[in-house]
Amino acid sequence: MRLSLSAWRPPDWLVYGAIVAAALAGSLSRRERAMAPEPPPPVPGAAGMPISPDSPLAASPITSVTPAAARGAQTGFSVGEAGVWMTAAAGLGRCRTPGVVAAEGRAAPAVRRPGADAVLVVTTPGAGAPGVPLAAMHDLQAGELGFVPGFPKGGPGEVAARLLGPQTRRVLARFEANEPVLAWAEIGHTEGLKGARPGLVGAPVLDRAGRAVGVLLGESPRRGRIYTTTPDGLRRALAAAGVTPGAAGAGQPIGTDNYGRAADGLRRDLRVVQVVCLRAG
Repeated sequence: MRLSLSAWRPPDWLVYGAIVAAALAGSLSRRERAMAPEPPPPVPGAAGMPISPDSPLAASPITSVTPAAARGAQTGFSVGEAGVWMTAAAGLGRCRTPGVVAAEGRAAPAVRRPGADAVLVVTTPGAGAPGVPLAAMHDLQAGELGFVPGFPKGGPGEVAARLLGPQTRRVLARFEANEPVLAWAEIGHTEGLKGARPGLVGAPVLDRAGRAVGVLLGESPRRGRIYTTTPDGLRRALAAAGVTPGAAGAGQPIGTDNYGRAADGLRRDLRVVQVVCLRAG
């Protein structure tokens, strides 16, 4: 007895399995990945060297950072040469004296300013780095790229992401924010950077023109999500703090091909820094 191929019908499980496999393969092929190279290694002996007179914080009083304070460090960034800095408020909620890290193990004491719920503004009077320019107040569009330079695990690192959109009240409650919170889908990060990255909290989220569009509030590593404030939230925080940031430096174009190098430059110039608690309240 001959078996007619034209009459043969594959079993349903085989058909459905093939469809699922094809869909999965298509999804994986379209998944966006934009990895950044590992940052350069630290300069040998730099930890014990005095603060360079060319440092933006050379005119500030400098104090030592305890190991405990260093372990709790988060990221912050300059918004003006007048010594105005921004970071996330949650990690420093009970800190009486924050510190802006000028070099490994040393920081300039900063003054807390009143501000918004999610964003903390601090000042180092008389000394500051060229500021990261702030984006104009506008609504971001879903799909826009964002780049997050900082210190994710106590050392340099960065993340690239695409904007998804506003989040629910449940997410707002998580960050104790009474303002809009945006979610971004991570599309890349520094090579070798895995797991939770608590030190990245407080970092600026930069657009393609190198302008800050938000402050990183937190992340969900398993979901590949990061959560930030909005551009309007940055302006409101400055207004609540009652400070004028002064002139900002020029923004640098950033893309998926150079965001690692751009982040290295921002950290080197102390435009992106670590922020620690020097004295708890």
